[in-house]
Amino acid sequence: MKLSVKSDYAARAVLWLARHYPEGVARKVEEMASDQGIPSNYLVQILIELKSKQIVRSQRGKEGGYMLARPPAEITMGDVLRSIHGNVFDSPALNNPQCPPELREAWRKMQCALDEAADEITFQQLLDAVGAKEKMYYI
Repeated sequence: MKLSVKSDYAARAVLWLARHYPEGVARKVEEMASDQGIPSNYLVQILIELKSKQIVRSQRGKEGGYMLARPPAEITMGDVLRSIHGNVFDSPALNNPQCPPELREAWRKMQCALDEAADEITFQQLLDAVGAKEKMYYI
């Protein structure tokens, strides 16, 4: 399974917004694009898709921009991947009656396992992992 650059950019955007979530203010697309190395025109398209799934919200005006629509602890990698690609994992064989049933079942198990794994990772956990790493020191 290979995920697209778009899914990577979407996850980076959400993580960046998660870092700024405590500030409670909308952040500019240009700032996010510059910090994350994402082309701003492409980032706007991604943010629109994330907005349609209530992962981010936008604010208009001079102080406008984007912010998370809910706390980082309530947003999973699965949410982000599904907003960009639909299913986290999909195979044409899942709906193909000519695919042997035992193989279709194997594809279903893989789909469930990947969905479950993606839904277990929240953006708060990612932030906490960075915080724990920064607190570590070496002797």
